[in-house]
Formats: sequence, structure tokens, C-alpha cells
Amino acid sequence: MDNKAPVSSLKGVGKQAAETLRDMKIESLEDLIMTFPYRHEDFQLKDLAETPHNERVTVEGRVENEPSVLFLGKNKSRTTVTVLVGRHLVKAVFFNQHYVKAKLQIGAVVTLTGKWDRGRQLITVSSHSIGPRTDGADFEPVYSLKGSMHQKTFRKLMRQGLDATKGGLQDCLPVSIREEYQLLPFEEALETVHFPEDAASLKQARRRFVYEELLLFQLKMQALRKKNREAEGGSFIDYDLNRLKAFIDALPFDLTSAQKRVVNEICRDMKEPFRMNRLLQGDVGSGKTVVAAIALYAAVTAGKQGALMAPTEILAEQHANTLEEWFRPFGVSVALLTGSVKGKRRKEVLKRLVDGEIDILIGTHALIQPEVLFKSLGLVITDEQHRFGVDQRRVLKDKALNPDVLFMTATPIPRTLAISAFGEMDVSIIDEMPAGRKEIETYWMKKEMFGKIVGRMEKELLAGRQAYVIAPLIEESETLEYQNAVELYQQLTVYFEGRHTVGLMHGRLHPDEKEQTMREFAEGKIAVLVSTTVVEVGVNVPNASFMLIYDAERFGLSQLHQLRGRVGRGSDQSYCVLLADPKTEIGKERMNSMTETNDGFILAEKDLELRGPGDFFGRKQSGIPEFRMADLVHDYRALEAARKDAEALIASESFWVSDETKCLRAMLEESGILEGGRLD
Repeated sequence: MDNKAPVSSLKGVGKQAAETLRDMKIESLEDLIMTFPYRHEDFQLKDLAETPHNERVTVEGRVENEPSVLFLGKNKSRTTVTVLVGRHLVKAVFFNQHYVKAKLQIGAVVTLTGKWDRGRQLITVSSHSIGPRTDGADFEPVYSLKGSMHQKTFRKLMRQGLDATKGGLQDCLPVSIREEYQLLPFEEALETVHFPEDAASLKQARRRFVYEELLLFQLKMQALRKKNREAEGGSFIDYDLNRLKAFIDALPFDLTSAQKRVVNEICRDMKEPFRMNRLLQGDVGSGKTVVAAIALYAAVTAGKQGALMAPTEILAEQHANTLEEWFRPFGVSVALLTGSVKGKRRKEVLKRLVDGEIDILIGTHALIQPEVLFKSLGLVITDEQHRFGVDQRRVLKDKALNPDVLFMTATPIPRTLAISAFGEMDVSIIDEMPAGRKEIETYWMKKEMFGKIVGRMEKELLAGRQAYVIAPLIEESETLEYQNAVELYQQLTVYFEGRHTVGLMHGRLHPDEKEQTMREFAEGKIAVLVSTTVVEVGVNVPNASFMLIYDAERFGLSQLHQLRGRVGRGSDQSYCVLLADPKTEIGKERMNSMTETNDGFILAEKDLELRGPGDFFGRKQSGIPEFRMADLVHDYRALEAARKDAEALIASESFWVSDETKCLRAMLEESGILEGGRLD
């Protein structure tokens, strides 16, 4: 059967099932068979002597006594029975399944699956069957389903779908690549990923699909890179080197060698005939703003305009104030455009911009509105690039024929991962801090020390400095036993009453309220700011010298480092206290890592190592796609291999004409990167 055939052609798919499948984005047989399980239930029989505590286990045994049932209230019960498993007498506990008592006859053979309590020699049963196992299915796929669709029903549909399309599916991976990496053919991998015979074959199927997904991702990245370089009307910025050197010499500080290297990389791109598309990574406080200023001034010396887009109004204002101060002696016109700039003032800015009287425009999302027109936009810089959606960045780029684009982020990403994950961009890294900057002293303390720590915080406040207090939750939660910002705010307001002003900021506040609170803190009107992680976006409050993070084990290393980076921006010694009682070894290791180093890139590597699979980037706005099977962190070695292979394929003439790569070209065409088999 054709894999494009509707899923309703399968037996058992009526109107209701078809609607449920449609909600799951499954309309064709292809959609069905490419819906991968998110995990597999392991029903292999285990030896209890070798099974760790709290691990899920499947065992076969014989009922040794009559079950006892304890009723715990309305519809609640606990059934307990002793089962002989090999040489082990274990208790099997069934919650809210009192009806099993009738089935559990003494001497009956049962198969039990559940969590193993090694100390109490007890299994909390999640599923069971009476009689010895006969089906031999050691692994059962578990899918993410919607509505009334059951796992058993969906597995039957999957079996039908695989059988119906067998022999008619195309393998998009060239044979040469499959052989090089010893990857399974497509149909074999597909069968195995849904219905594996054992753990080893499942691992091989996963390898195949991980590589294929990452190769396609990298082909898109490399095709975009090639398209960018070959685009007509690229932004050639012929800047004045002497004027640029004069500006750098006039700065009130010397550039670090890392800043000089990055400036050279950016300036080299600007002189090229193709459009710059570069990611600038720099740790908190490494001096990205001055690099941005140099790049913007380079554009101005070539008769072009520059735009700098920040994620918040207050950050945009801080950038504008800093750049105005640096540019004043050089006659550069800097303007600010945010949502607060309204009426006559706004009209004046827009007119001066289109007339070319404004050299550099700094703002927020207001920059991407249709009425914001430039006379000659040459360079676009976005600060904290992951905070903007891809579409928002594209609108700003489209305001000029092909402006150079620089994305800046303070989120440390290990270099190998950054180069591969942002494959369509060139990557520059500032990996050195300015001389003389005092390292933030970081301490990990138990939560029972909270009172003493607040006393230490007050010493900083009495010296005229300010403090942040971070909580993982906004309000009290019934399910999570973590401190919340509202309660902390109330406690500290009472404690500091009449001595210090306490402010509260969290994600549920209206954007105007957040801006106002942050502004009052920046102006020193608020001494202690209690907040959730919304303060993570870089705002510069040099007077803040104390950071207290409550329930610090709740955060990832990179996020803790970003939060810590809100202090240590002035000349005073700064402190960060992590209040945490981690229950896991990984949690303890995370706290120790924070106290051992202030280097964001070392912490990023550690985070990568500790977290393994998972959302290393921590944000869906990162512009990095979600994959069916691949994980950019867990599979970063495969990502790097896929990047190298994609580079070679895109650069080779045969890729664009060979029958072997026709399927890959078709996939690129589907994504809109190619048109008629060529880069559009």
C-alpha cells in the first residue's frame, strides 16, 4: 500500500479514531509509521539479586499464600501476597486492585512488573498477568497519545501500518554513508524502533534515525549558509580602518586579546561581499557590548546605519546610554525606539531614521514594526538572540536588502555544540574576562542557614549596596516542596520593614510592571529584589553585590551561572549564596561546580556532562528544532559527524545531480530551502 494512503484505510479506524489520529497529526500511513515511541517498556525477566533498589523490574514467580486485602477508604485498597521468585520470597503489593485476590490462587504462576524495593523485598505491582509468559515480547513501545486512543489499539494500528507499507519505503541515506557508519537500512530500522527484539537492536535502530535526523538538520544549515554566501546584493561594508582604530584607542579601557580576535573576525566578515551571519558568544561580563559598538561604528564609517535589538526596554536604554557616551566625541547619532517612545517623539525618530540622520537605532521589538524604515541599514545586532523568535529576527533582517547580522548571547554553549547546533552561522567566542574584574565569591549552604544569610545580606545593604533573592516558584505549590517568591517577598518585607525596601518580580506580572520594578531596582529605589528567573536576561545594576538563590538544586548549572552574573558588575566584591539540600549526587556535584569556578564555558561543559539527554538550552525559543529521536546534547558526537558530512555533501557537485541524493534534495525542497532542486 502507498505510504501516502490515508490512515482510515486501515482496519479498525472509524470516524472517531480518525479524528483522534488527526489530533495527533496522523493522517497518512507515513505519518503513522513515523510516529516513534517515546520509550519502551522492558519486560525482560530480571534476576532480583542483581536488580538495584527502586528499579522497575519484571519477574515470574509462584503464589505462596492467600492474598490479604486492606480497604483504605472509598475505592482505595491494598492487596498483598507472597510470591516465590527463584530463591527469593518477595511481597507483591497491588494498590486499588482488590479484584486480583480471586485470581491469585496458591501455586499459581504469575508475571509481575513493578518497582523493586530491595530493602523490604517488595514489588509495587504496576502490571501483571496470570500464568507463565508465552508471547516473548520483551520490549513494548509506549507512544504519546491523545483522546481515547489506548496503547494496545495504537500498537495494533502500527503493526498494520508497517505491514501495509513494507517493501515500498525509500531509504534516503546514501549507501556509502550507511556503510561508513554501519547503519541499518530504513525499513529494518523502522520495524525495530517500533517492535525491537532486544535492547541491542533497539540501540542500532535509534543510531540510524538519530544520524538521519541530524544529517537533514545539518544539510538545511549548510544549504542556508551556502545560500547566504551566494545571495545577490550582499552587504559589503567598506569601513574606514583609521577611524575605527581611533574609536578603539579612545575607549576608557583596553580590549582583551579575545575581544580583539572577535572584532577581527567580525570586521573581516563585514568586508566580504556576502552577508555576515555570525553568533557571538561571551560569558556574563566578558565585554560583548563594546564589540557590538565597534561593529556598529565600522558600519557608520562606511555610510551605513546600524540597529541593535535588546529583549527588554531597560536593557535597550542601558545600551543606548552606554553607546551615546562612547560615540559622542565621534559625532555618531544614536536614537532609542521602544514601546514607551510614542506620539510626536516617535514620529520624529522614524522620520530622522528614514532620512539617514540617525546612524544607530537601539530598541526592542518595536524595531520590527512595519513603519520602522531605514535609509541604508548595513548591520543588525540582536542581544540575547535566543530571546527572539526566528520570525522576529527575519523581519529585522528584511528591512534591508541583505544587512550583515550579528547575534549575541551570554548563554555559554560548549564550542563543539555551538558550531554544530547553529550550523548556518559562523561562531565567535569571547573566552577571556577583562583584567581587574573581581571573581564572585560563591557559597553553597543548607536551607536551615537562611536566617544567618539574610543577616549577612543586610551588611551589604547597610553599606549602600543591593541584593537579589531568587526563588524557583511564583506561589505555593501543592505538588512541589520549593520556596516561592511571594512568600519570600512577604517574609523579607516584614524582616526589613522600616530599613530597606523590598520589591517583587515574576513572569505573571504585566510587562509594564516588570519594567517599572526593574527600573526602580536599577535606580536604587528598591534595595532587595525578590524574583523568579525573569531577572536572568542581562540588565546592568553595578550596585548589586549579593545574590541569594533559594532551592538552587532546582536549576541547571548554566541557569545558575546566568543568575549569578546579575551581580559582580561593579567595583565591589560580590557574593552568591546557593541555598540547597540536594538529594542526588548530581545535585551535589552541580553545587560544588558552582563554588569551584566562575567560568561559564567550563560550567556549560559540566552541565552537558551531568544533564545528558534533555533540554540543555532550556528554552524552546532557541530556534533549534525539536527532533523525533535525536537530542543535541546526548547525541552531540553524531551531530558533529553529521555536520562534517553535510558540509561535504553540499560542497560536492554530485549532491545536486546524483540519483542517490535525490531523496535528500526532496527533503530540503519540502523545507523551502531548495526550489526545483537548486538553492532558491
